[in-house]
Amino acid sequence: MEFKEVVKARYSCKKYSARQVEPEKLTAILEAGRLAPTAKNLQEQRIYAVQSPEALAKIDAVTPCRYGAPTVLVVAFDRNNVFTYPGGKRDSGVEDATIVATHMILAAADEGVNSCWVNFLDPEKMAEALGLPENEEVLMVMDLGYAAKGAGPLPGHASRKPLSETVSYL
Repeated sequence: MEFKEVVKARYSCKKYSARQVEPEKLTAILEAGRLAPTAKNLQEQRIYAVQSPEALAKIDAVTPCRYGAPTVLVVAFDRNNVFTYPGGKRDSGVEDATIVATHMILAAADEGVNSCWVNFLDPEKMAEALGLPENEEVLMVMDLGYAAKGAGPLPGHASRKPLSETVSYL
């Protein structure tokens, strides 16, 4: 699919079928995240591919927003391996994990796999539920799968402000 079409067609799926994402498609999605740029190439992202019923139940206990997705990617980063920016007030962890997640969401759309960025969760509770190392911080979870019959974009999905309201030229 052409990139413009991927961006235009992708929406946050809120209802999934039970159909599992094929291993080769999941690998392509994960590979897109692996190739994402990170500050100083630190590659501090940690991705957990969750598919077992037991692990999915742990996710369901922390957030109601799995929407029946058969695969969930937990996107986290290693707090001990981030670049601290000048001034010492920010580091690269959140933004690098965000770049990685965005690459994977767009790769999923390109593979014909639906997704949803889920941040309606307590990151610390998610990390605890999954037994993640203490040095890792959860950014988000990403539902992956195939839309159930009748699923589609939410009303207003295509409504966007004009560039003149969101962009300023200096």
